[in-house]
Amino acid sequence: LCCFSQVVGTPSGFPFEVEDNPGTQTVTLTREYNGELIKVDVHMLDLNEDEQDEDEVEDNDGDNNNARIPFVVTVSKKDGPSLEFSCTALHDGIGIDSLSFRNPNPGDDELAYEGPDFNDLDENLQKGFYKYLEVRGIKPSTTNYLREYMADKDNREYLLWLKNLKKFVEE
Repeated sequence: LCCFSQVVGTPSGFPFEVEDNPGTQTVTLTREYNGELIKVDVHMLDLNEDEQDEDEVEDNDGDNNNARIPFVVTVSKKDGPSLEFSCTALHDGIGIDSLSFRNPNPGDDELAYEGPDFNDLDENLQKGFYKYLEVRGIKPSTTNYLREYMADKDNREYLLWLKNLKKFVEE
């Protein structure tokens, strides 16, 4: 874990605005596309998950390229419904874990149907949703940037945590 990293620069042509609040475990990306609001909530990578495969841990160089990064993409129509994709950034692409349709004002006592398991959908429909996300900016180049950014954020948050501990102990 390197403690002297610099904030990763946004690549040219990156379509999203990045909102990163110190002390939080998430980063939010936003953009508008053809009248839709695309919001991506990215969670810090966790290399200590129990369910991780052996090939997903840090390699000898301390590289996090195989870490899984969970994120949620919400595509909203103006004052209308939205699609919510729970995804994982993988070392070789993107995985869609689930897909939900959300109404803007569902009734409090209404239990919304979540739809079938994403992997149970027709293969062509699955491919269509991957293309749908790609057109809106969710593609391997985006997740490659997120991988670097979130590794850097992890380092920055660790430093902030250490500084807060030191301040507390010294007072």
